[in-house]
Amino acid sequence: MEKRVAIVAIIVENRKSIETLNAILHDYAEYIIGRMGLPYRERGISIISIAMDAPQDVINALSGKIGNLEGICSKTVYSDFCGKE
Repeated sequence: MEKRVAIVAIIVENRKSIETLNAILHDYAEYIIGRMGLPYRERGISIISIAMDAPQDVINALSGKIGNLEGICSKTVYSDFCGKE
């Protein structure tokens, strides 16, 4: 299956969902290239970006699971690069 490169942008507004979010990300660790988290204390939120290299259905599954968490929103951006050399 063809792999895609994508960035999943996540904003956490409900800290109670962080443990579940981290468990989900752990389940997809083999596809995660890198992760950056920024606490935005003034607003009481966290901003997380996840870089992935995975089949599109895997990326969609991760994004869907994250999007179903209470107080967390996410958007995914895909590269046009689809593993072509």
